[in-house]
Amino acid sequence: MKVLIAVDMEGISGVVNWDQVSPSHPEYARFRRLMTAEVNAAIRGALAGGADEVVVCDGHGDSTNLLLEELDGRARLNCGKMPPCRMVEGVDQGVEAAMFIGYHARAGAPNAILGHTWSASRVASVWLNGSLIGEIGINAALCGHYGVPVVMISGDQSACAEAVELLGPLEVAIVKQARGNMAAECLPPGVAQETIAAAAEAALRRLRAGQGPPPWSPQRPIHMAIDFLHLEIAARAAAVPGVRWDESRRVEFSAEDMPAAFRTFWAAVTISRP
Repeated sequence: MKVLIAVDMEGISGVVNWDQVSPSHPEYARFRRLMTAEVNAAIRGALAGGADEVVVCDGHGDSTNLLLEELDGRARLNCGKMPPCRMVEGVDQGVEAAMFIGYHARAGAPNAILGHTWSASRVASVWLNGSLIGEIGINAALCGHYGVPVVMISGDQSACAEAVELLGPLEVAIVKQARGNMAAECLPPGVAQETIAAAAEAALRRLRAGQGPPPWSPQRPIHMAIDFLHLEIAARAAAVPGVRWDESRRVEFSAEDMPAAFRTFWAAVTISRP
């Protein structure tokens, strides 16, 4: 069984502010090491649960965060800017299950560490077929297009609850209890890693027994809307072909499938930078 471990950083235990996930800050070096350790825990659990091939995708920032020299040698790493699937790069290469490690809740979620959707400085909310979603939903929908279920997630309690509400009864590893947007009760690294490894192993054992959640495949055609934080940001995003704009903070577009929708979404959010 080939497994994709898709990784973000805001949901790693101990992370409670933006300095800790920003390469320009001294704290970043410490937390990229903790990020790598939590990924290694997921790899151990996946292999114990029956995986015979593990691919990791570094999905935070510029996708050069994980320490390759400290990564479990039984896995391979996708890193760097990676269209077309970005945070789940490799999901279209024969993957049978995906795990989300270090994920965070969507923009505006209460009691969620660093909750945002793709860009904390530009995006207020994202809607898919009328439902409010975050990065969990966007990436799960991409996985679902290729028939890949998301079987496990780690992060704070709000990220895990968001995933269960959207995707069904997947395995969760809650590594911190958020007490707002920048405060949490965190598990020590060793405990967090064991929690992740146990959830990863349980997820694949359930899947192999026919009890795992199904792939999440939103109804086609896909309709997406992005509410930006400011009018001028939406105006820049409106330059993307296929995007509709009524001169509000919202842009909308439709696509025949999720990969096509994601390409437009990615272009709109990227071009909206000042």
